Amino acid sequence: MEPLFIAASPTSPEVDFRFGEHALSLKGESYPENAAAFYGPVIERLRAYLAACDGAAITVNVSLAYFNSSSTKMLFTLFEALNDAASAGNSVQLNWYRDEEDDTIEEFGAELRDDFPALQFHDRPL
Repeated sequence: MEPLFIAASPTSPEVDFRFGEHALSLKGESYPENAAAFYGPVIERLRAYLAACDGAAITVNVSLAYFNSSSTKMLFTLFEALNDAASAGNSVQLNWYRDEEDDTIEEFGAELRDDFPALQFHDRPL
């Protein structure tokens, strides 16, 4: 599957999904005007990739300094797809990079760890 790369903008994160390497990355800030329009195609490509995975070792690196509530809903959908893939026999490691001083990002990471137990969650303070 062809990789998916979307350069960061002032309001949306960089998306660097290297499907052939099983390496997925999101970084930057996420408060696009229409989160569903931004994340919808990303999640669609992710789901197509995950459907073809069988016993894959997938690494997901997430380093989001800020995201708004509409992005949060879309991120949960993205992590749910990853969790389903992990439950189906793939190994999914989620590296959650955050500023040590940012309690909000830390709390969201803890919520992800609780809500998506099939993911191998790693809290990575910067």
